[in-house]
Amino acid sequence: MKNLLLVFVAAAMAAITFSSCEILEPNDPGLLVPLTVDQDPSLPSIAVNGTQLHSETFGNPNDPMIVVLHGGPGGDYRSMLNCSKFSADSFLVVFYDQRGSGLSRRHNKEIYTIQLFIDDLDAVINYYRRNPNQKVILIGQSWGAMLATAYINEHPGAVSGVVLMEPGGLTWHDAEEYIKRCRSLKPFDETSNDYVYLDQILTGDDHNELDYKAALQAAADYSKGNRVGNPGPYPFWRKGAVCNSAATEYARNHPFDFTTNLQQFTTNVLFAYSQLNEAYGKAHAQMVSSAFPKAQLVEIMGTGHEIPYFGWNRFYAVARTYLNTIK
Repeated sequence: MKNLLLVFVAAAMAAITFSSCEILEPNDPGLLVPLTVDQDPSLPSIAVNGTQLHSETFGNPNDPMIVVLHGGPGGDYRSMLNCSKFSADSFLVVFYDQRGSGLSRRHNKEIYTIQLFIDDLDAVINYYRRNPNQKVILIGQSWGAMLATAYINEHPGAVSGVVLMEPGGLTWHDAEEYIKRCRSLKPFDETSNDYVYLDQILTGDDHNELDYKAALQAAADYSKGNRVGNPGPYPFWRKGAVCNSAATEYARNHPFDFTTNLQQFTTNVLFAYSQLNEAYGKAHAQMVSSAFPKAQLVEIMGTGHEIPYFGWNRFYAVARTYLNTIK
């Protein structure tokens, strides 16, 4: 494995274009990681709230709107694209890579706050919403489920329904404890070894290099013996390293509580957790979901944390039943 990775990195860093004899550097756009929307105008995108987000929709723009929120911070929506199938059930399904994540535009770490993520979500909803009577439903996974809850806590009357999949916690304390339980990366396993080995080569602070390193670290989520129950790799475009680091640092320095206003949200919440995530489990799901006045707790069998990818068929059957009660 190490030899193959070395060959890949060496080729990426030392490639020579013989026509011009120009040596390519790791931070050249598109070399280590895919281009972002501000670098590649062919990618679908929207401009909202002072940034440019990678975004696309499926379905009739006039149907009830589902906004899909990916995990992270710093992930992207590629592993959640199965949710596009809800468009066949007469929903408009909206995807977007959050600020600084996936293929969306990158920003300096100083700008990131939790309020900024909430405001971006509000801007995305307003961008796609055709009229004030169009219903809005949020589907969030992991950090995306936390963001959905933060939005509801601030705008309890703006959402007609919500599907949450394993939010780490709705307070910083609960989320931090869950993160600690998730950690399965060991100092001398192959994933750690590969990351440290490449880190000796890639030492810059450019977004491209940092995002590439973040992708290597993400392999812990599906490495052998991972605690969150993922059986193998799941697809993504690009990790947002600065976004992840900045958001985590902000949360640590400004501990959040997304439950302060949830009693005003009396709509039933579909709360899903996975059978194979050892770090989550029924007890944690019950504790986290109890912040909502009404929560339907569902265990999705045969899958780990990445429910919408590895457990799609079982999740879809439950979610479709719930969503059809909202129309």
